[in-house]
Amino acid sequence: MLYSNLSVNDLGHLAIAGIDACELAETFGTPLYVLDEDRMRGKCRTYVEAMRNYLPVGSMPLFASKTLCFKGIYPVVQSEGMGADVVSAGEIATALAAGFPADLLYFHGSNKTDAEIAYGVAKGVGHFVVDNVDELEALSREAQSRGITQKVLLRVTVGLDPHTLAAINTGKVDSQFGVPIETGQALQFVRQALATPGVEVEGYHSHIGSQIFEATSFCDQVDRLLAFACDVRDELGFVAGAFNLGGGFAVPYVEGDAQVDIAANIKAISEHLKKGCEEANYPMPRILTEPGRSIVADSGVTLYSAGRIKTIEGYRSYVMVDGGMTDNPRYALYKSAYTVLNASRANAPEDFACTIAGRCCESGDRIAEDICIAKPERGDVIAVLTTGAYNYAMSSNYNRVLRPALVMISGGKARLAVRRQTVEDLLDLEL
Repeated sequence: MLYSNLSVNDLGHLAIAGIDACELAETFGTPLYVLDEDRMRGKCRTYVEAMRNYLPVGSMPLFASKTLCFKGIYPVVQSEGMGADVVSAGEIATALAAGFPADLLYFHGSNKTDAEIAYGVAKGVGHFVVDNVDELEALSREAQSRGITQKVLLRVTVGLDPHTLAAINTGKVDSQFGVPIETGQALQFVRQALATPGVEVEGYHSHIGSQIFEATSFCDQVDRLLAFACDVRDELGFVAGAFNLGGGFAVPYVEGDAQVDIAANIKAISEHLKKGCEEANYPMPRILTEPGRSIVADSGVTLYSAGRIKTIEGYRSYVMVDGGMTDNPRYALYKSAYTVLNASRANAPEDFACTIAGRCCESGDRIAEDICIAKPERGDVIAVLTTGAYNYAMSSNYNRVLRPALVMISGGKARLAVRRQTVEDLLDLEL
């Protein structure tokens, strides 16, 4: 099995954290998101402990809400000692509704609306990650109107290409995110922010992309951030107290993908930063990171029911499932690879070559192409692994398909965390 929390039970069924996947499907229906909370907690602890051991006091991982946002996830994140980054008023509201402390929220976004800025300030969001001058000015007006000083990090682009998928590469100079260092605009951004009333600049934010397997790219990022910080110090006299390095550690989706040693990578980044700060005579800043995918992706499994099985002689066989691009759009968007299992026949030979297709009226509605699974029959439970990140979060009602339920497993027990959407929910906003 790809992950240690998966096994095959005496019935020959896939078990997730010890619970029969077919029983989960029967109890809660399909499609069904399943999240192994205990596995997720283990990932949280890895980050928290490594950052506590290797980085300056005040360093903290911030869970990237965009990867998986629902009320039930925030008590887990909070109890494990993490903050959270949020990118909309909706994510802020969800976190606050779950009792998450507002002062541990970091509000991102390249185009926050005036209404969202006002909402974040009113709710006491701890930090804004300010993406551009327009936002800086709008935030200043809002903070002054309320008589407060809002803590901020300034987002800059370091001009790095970590050779990841273009759609998830955010560190290049030509990006809609942040202000580029290379053109000199970032220095002017800092100059203006330091002179702007109503905001307090604590440091810099930079993000270079996702699905990065090695520490080298992050060390290069540190070098560029530190060089920029030194230039700002020499030019403006400002010493940054915090660097936010964003997220980006990868997870394996299929056999053969590399495993990432998160703690070792954090240690390597820490040692590299410490050496650079010593050489530059720069106080070592506290470090923030924004893990999301590496916290929840491999804690998630999606369960489907097989419907029609269609073979076109001389071409291929299709296994149709009762979900698809509405609950997992990543294959349609990125051709993302997934491991797929027949959970009903998990100990049978995986010798049936097929393409897993969804239920939508789109030829691109696929979950995996040209893979081999144990030959299914109608009603078999099909499991797609590593779906904890960017699946529930990116789900839609295309074709008026209803969003699935989400179940969390902890201590060998499953509980419903998000109920299945109903037709009444679908129509509720319509006049």
